[in-house]
Amino acid sequence: MSTLAIDKAGPSRKVKLGSMSRDRTWALRWSYFFLVLFAIFFLTPPVYMLITSLKSSAEISAATNPWWVFHPTLANYVELLTSNQFLRFFWNSSIISIVVVIVTMLISIPAAFALARMKFWGSATLATGVFLTYLIPDSLLFIPLFKMLAVVHEFTGIPLLNRWYVLVFIYPTLTVPFCTWIMIGYFASIPKELDEAALIDGASWLQTLTRIFIPVALPGLIAATIFAFTVSWAQFLYPLVFTTSIDQLVLPVGITTTLIKGDVFNWGQIMTGALLGAAPPLVIYAFLMDYYIAGLTAGATKG
Repeated sequence: MSTLAIDKAGPSRKVKLGSMSRDRTWALRWSYFFLVLFAIFFLTPPVYMLITSLKSSAEISAATNPWWVFHPTLANYVELLTSNQFLRFFWNSSIISIVVVIVTMLISIPAAFALARMKFWGSATLATGVFLTYLIPDSLLFIPLFKMLAVVHEFTGIPLLNRWYVLVFIYPTLTVPFCTWIMIGYFASIPKELDEAALIDGASWLQTLTRIFIPVALPGLIAATIFAFTVSWAQFLYPLVFTTSIDQLVLPVGITTTLIKGDVFNWGQIMTGALLGAAPPLVIYAFLMDYYIAGLTAGATKG
């Protein structure tokens, strides 16, 4: 009886395993299919930008074949990289982004630690409110921010409008809420035994944060840092509103305002400037992508 049972179970088990193998094969094929579509869809714009940046103005105007370079040239790159205006835009964006990252981390790390580990009345509601502030669109915030800066300038005489450093005070309104939310999720995922043991040993909350939580939460810190840098580097609306002079512009606004004159578009240099502007975030993501994914995953699923 037992032998017959085994013989009867054998073919069904083989059919079941074969069916699972076929399902996995088809799932893998569909995964690769959609991955290829995804890659084509998102890589087409930068490839087109690269092709256009290698063309002269005459070849772009001829419009013979937009996807091929008949006479490649680096004149657009040379002209931009030797332009004092472009280098000024790049410098302004770099200084603003670095300072904003520092300010964001100095605010969001202690705030996230307090909301995640130092439980107090209303901490959960406050944490949710911090994230909800990030969801308010920029197009609704720039008007009251502009009025506030105008009032401060009127009463103090400090020139804030049309100054690149004003963006250092404005960008954290975008970066601090989201970075704080990321760090709240990451701090909340750390075992409570660590800070309890540190407090029992006589460590203060500041020592617990700096000596235990920051080293352990390094992926979350890197994710928040990358996000703050990307937002401050690529922001367009705020610098367009708060800065107007050529020497005060940042890279995204400087490219569009100086290379578009009336109805004349210098497409070769526009595409070149866009590629050069995308290089710093691309390099950062290339080296720190694993940390960024780990930090965002913890911030989205914990807390």
